Amino acid sequence: MSLVWLILGLILLVVGGEFLVRSSVALSFKLKLSKLVIGMTVVSFATSAPELLVSLNAALNDAPAIAINNVIGSNIANIGLVLGITALVGTIGVDRSFYKLNWPVMMLFSLALFYFLTNDNKLGALEGGILFTSLLVFIVVLIRSSRNAIMSDDAVDETLSLVSNFKIVVWLLIGATALYFGSEWLVDGAKDLAKALGVSDAVIAATVIAIGTSVPELAASVIAAAKKEKAISLGNLIGSNIFNIGSVLGLTSIVTEIPVTDAAILTRDIYWMLAFAAVLIPLILIPKRFQISRYKGLILVTGYGFFIFLVFYQ
Repeated sequence: MSLVWLILGLILLVVGGEFLVRSSVALSFKLKLSKLVIGMTVVSFATSAPELLVSLNAALNDAPAIAINNVIGSNIANIGLVLGITALVGTIGVDRSFYKLNWPVMMLFSLALFYFLTNDNKLGALEGGILFTSLLVFIVVLIRSSRNAIMSDDAVDETLSLVSNFKIVVWLLIGATALYFGSEWLVDGAKDLAKALGVSDAVIAATVIAIGTSVPELAASVIAAAKKEKAISLGNLIGSNIFNIGSVLGLTSIVTEIPVTDAAILTRDIYWMLAFAAVLIPLILIPKRFQISRYKGLILVTGYGFFIFLVFYQ
């Protein structure tokens, strides 16, 4: 039954996340926010809601390892799994702003998380406040530096500006309800599955939960790459990793302190997160600059497969 609850929880999180994104964007149009602001802030926060609910629920229900590795595992999966498989479908072009702003900020957030966790084996309210405040500063810088960009056009569906107020409220209620029960069932199912398999909560969070929450993003990226309808934005995946640390762990640790209860988080998992983030620079610059080709995608997917093997083997 633990696997059933886990799968049902993932399904509800996907459904709830979709309804929350659509209702949030529609509401933003009602408030007359620009598409740029909606794409870079509202959509980003809304798409982080499932991870936020899972981490908050886990931290409040004596499963802090799930709260932390939900983010660490998701960040690894975004690069190793989602980016890797998408590159296998078709070569991905990389914008120069990647290494000028997005990648350095992602590395700073990743290193800050590493320092905060290794410093005292926990993530407290002050550290969470620093992460979340830094995220807000990054958003302001991003909006100011991207006023002439068209990146938000793909992220924001203009037809949502025509949605009625009643439908927005219904969508919000559906999204909130699905996210609440989805996070409850996912965390309970993950804890039970970990016990049944004889592994830690952190292992399930870094693998099953991380892959499950990455499936919608993976599907969207692969379909877009296969149809060649639009360029796959590496910035979206990097932005997701930044939001995961800044908003998910930042806000969760502000609400409740998150202790490190599984040693593997600091001896293995977080190093893999840093490694996958760091390897993007040589992959992008060597040998064909500003391209992630199929063989580079194969390297990422192979590395991710090795990570999964180590997690269960150890």
